[in-house]
Amino acid sequence: MIFERIQHPFRPSEKANLYLKKDNNSPIHIKFNGARRLALETGRNRLLVAGALFTIAFALLAGRLIELAIFNEGIRESRYHKIIPNLSKRVSRANIKDRNGILLATSLPTASLYANPRQVFNPTLAAAKLSKIFPTLDQNKIESKLSSKKSFVWLQRNLTPNTQFLVNTLGIPGLKFQRTERRVYPHGKTISHVLGLTDIDGRGLSGVESYFDNNLFKSDIPIMLSLDVRLQSVLREELLKSMNEFTAIGAAGIIMDVTNGEVRAMSSLPDFNPNKPITASGIAGFNRATKGIYEMGSTFKLFTVAMALDSGIIGLKNRYDATKPIKISRHKISDYHAKNRWLSVSEIMAFSSNIGIVKIAQDVGPRKQKHYLRRFGLLTPTQLKLPEIGYPKVAGWREINTVTMSYGHGIAVSPIQLISGVAALVNGGTLFKPRIRKISRGEEVKGVKILSDKTSKKMRDLMRVVVRYGTGKKADVPGYLVGGKTGTADKPGPHGGYGKRRILSSFVGAFPMNNPRYAILLIVDEPKGIKRTHGYATGGWVAAPAVANIIKRMAPLLGLRKSEDKEFEFKPGDDLFISVQNKS
Repeated sequence: MIFERIQHPFRPSEKANLYLKKDNNSPIHIKFNGARRLALETGRNRLLVAGALFTIAFALLAGRLIELAIFNEGIRESRYHKIIPNLSKRVSRANIKDRNGILLATSLPTASLYANPRQVFNPTLAAAKLSKIFPTLDQNKIESKLSSKKSFVWLQRNLTPNTQFLVNTLGIPGLKFQRTERRVYPHGKTISHVLGLTDIDGRGLSGVESYFDNNLFKSDIPIMLSLDVRLQSVLREELLKSMNEFTAIGAAGIIMDVTNGEVRAMSSLPDFNPNKPITASGIAGFNRATKGIYEMGSTFKLFTVAMALDSGIIGLKNRYDATKPIKISRHKISDYHAKNRWLSVSEIMAFSSNIGIVKIAQDVGPRKQKHYLRRFGLLTPTQLKLPEIGYPKVAGWREINTVTMSYGHGIAVSPIQLISGVAALVNGGTLFKPRIRKISRGEEVKGVKILSDKTSKKMRDLMRVVVRYGTGKKADVPGYLVGGKTGTADKPGPHGGYGKRRILSSFVGAFPMNNPRYAILLIVDEPKGIKRTHGYATGGWVAAPAVANIIKRMAPLLGLRKSEDKEFEFKPGDDLFISVQNKS
């Protein structure tokens, strides 16, 4: 059949007739709606086809996204884990701040350079070029890595933006960058032992970084420490001065809020720079304040007198014969500065009499001594939230051990344990767990009552006597009512016994004694006597003056005002109760 179109003029708005002829010339008449309808139909069909294609394409993309997001969660991570070891799912690590919001640790984005050796065409040339950008890297080692059959090798971690740009300009195939982070500590050495540090993959190795590692990775909320970076700086500076002046091998110090156990400052020397992890090797990485355990010497006399007063065994009017040394078994116990007379309890404390304190301990007995030492938290590890915690050691509970423990020998504890116990002596008798994390608003802090209020009041009086009239005079700061106790302990030798001229000098105290708020402990390890101290290196000459300097500097920072009160109406030799003129 042959069709032929017959031309028929018409306007677009009008209906048109289309005539076709068969081969026998008989016409077929067809009605049509015109060119507009024809164009609309054509456009609609094209749109339907395009829409269908787009719908199919978007459906495929959406399906793939759902597959990646839900059904194959972690595909991207697992892919990179195959070529980049230790890649964490969460890249960013939360900040650490002090109690006032000052930044102590943060993470900065960096780039790390790695390579796929299979894609490096000329390892020798590439190694030569890279060694010029990284002069600390050995060219032969770079070439060896780039020549390996592996699909992934690290070349350099934590590049600066400028170094990354220089590597890019080399145009070497197979070199790639991975987004990484670098942990930064703005205050350097100042808080090194408390903060600790992280490894190259951002995982905590020590200190707060280690103890709270999971929290820091799982949350963006900063960890607020109880530390005050201002007090931390003051404490470290004074420790460093004492350590250098007396040519000591180390030092440690702690400032604690006695009302709740918060550690406001903690320092250990020698220290390290957490921004340079290699500096933490050896003794520099050892936290003396929490991990170290030491025989604390005469500072332990505070606990011996406290347990005797609290149990009612003695009163402040008691007197003891200190006219001559005591011999127990084959051990001879004498006083460093013997008075060779009868001493009251207050004088035993003021003059740090070993003879007097031993006789008080004998009245207390080993059973009660062990009971109270446990209550003071001195027989079990402290519950501070740091991984570096020391375990106390006790030589035994024989008669000679009971005697020597009364003045701090035969028992070794950590500095954080000692200051926690002393805080309980002065705050009314409540032992708080030491805290390195700031107490949040509304958080309830509970302590354990271990002494009566009356005993605590007597201990504050005695500690004030030591500073006002006794061995701790150099810790006195007029107007702040400082109280405390000196300590000078012989250090045990590596093979038993006690080494000659190897001592641990310390001072532990609190202020203001009419309403104690802060306790301070300072320890200097193996100080050497100097001309200014007439050759002495005892706690009263070494540690006490440093504590006075710390109080002078920290009190104004905390807004503490000086007191105008008359302090003590007491003179050594009085038998009566020591009275304190306290006015608010």
